[in-house]
Amino acid sequence: MTALLVSHQFNAADGGDLAATAQREKIPLELLVLPPEREARLVDADCARAEIAFFSGDVFPEFSRQFFSAARKASRLKWLHVFNAGVDHPIYSEMLARGVRLTTSSGSTAEPIAHTAIAALLMLARNFPHWLTAQRKHAWDPMREPDLPRDLRGQTVLILGLGKIGKEIARLARALGLYVIGVKRTSRQPDDDVDELHPPPRLAELLPRSDWLVIGCPLTAETQGLVNAELIAKLPKGARVINIARGEVVDEPALIAALGAGHLAGAYLDVFEKEPLPEHSPLWDMPNVVVSPHNAAAAAGNDERVYRIFLENLRRWARGEPLLNEVLTMKPASAGARLSSIT
Repeated sequence: MTALLVSHQFNAADGGDLAATAQREKIPLELLVLPPEREARLVDADCARAEIAFFSGDVFPEFSRQFFSAARKASRLKWLHVFNAGVDHPIYSEMLARGVRLTTSSGSTAEPIAHTAIAALLMLARNFPHWLTAQRKHAWDPMREPDLPRDLRGQTVLILGLGKIGKEIARLARALGLYVIGVKRTSRQPDDDVDELHPPPRLAELLPRSDWLVIGCPLTAETQGLVNAELIAKLPKGARVINIARGEVVDEPALIAALGAGHLAGAYLDVFEKEPLPEHSPLWDMPNVVVSPHNAAAAAGNDERVYRIFLENLRRWARGEPLLNEVLTMKPASAGARLSSIT
């Protein structure tokens, strides 16, 4: 019998379906359910029996400490599946160092994040901030020459990072008539829906051609602070930035300076160097900036998509097959990496 560590909330919502699926697939599975009280803990003997752990979305952030306290005591733990795609928190390096296999739910939020990024791109391209400002003032203020927005068709968007989110953004951007340049480390794949593909060392020479910079790369030691003042200055005057990756990829003071000076025409930012974004940050009040609270992925269907990825991996685990989205190696990121409330 394989013991699986799950949250109380997950068990209440999907425990019955999981048990039925396991029985149907002939997977001997026992659920170890965390207590419903946030400060309560499983007894050490139960933790020690866990071979699999499922860090579901309902756990974060309130029950993260409870979950990983149990996972750390699970001396027999062999596999950890997480609801998120980014694994830049030190807890994941710790698990890998213990020999625990780690899989993510990469792709589960790709479509809603891409939709959010494209919605923000259209808002900025069509100068919605102008209309929204006028609406708050109850002012009838149509846009007129010379302030009419440029046609979007024919503009160039550079997408830094072509994971599942970046691929979907690229597909939608091309449908809108944008010329798409992709930047990633690996070779071109059939589903890379871009007009050009280049490796990261060419980023600096590509930026002067880019009306839009979409940041969708993971946070690693190499990408931390990558989009700095020097690279921002290489974007043409009037370019715009969209960041749905990690705030630490961008030099935030340099970004603020470029927006304030008018070098950048606008930005959509879902992530920030410090979260929640401090009340005193000038980004809140910049008329050319759209801010969301690390919430671009918000969608009612996310939990179901994560669950389906976990179920497929559970089947593969039972059959000894390769797991989806397995993290094999990981380079450390910043000390202030995401999910800081885990431990």
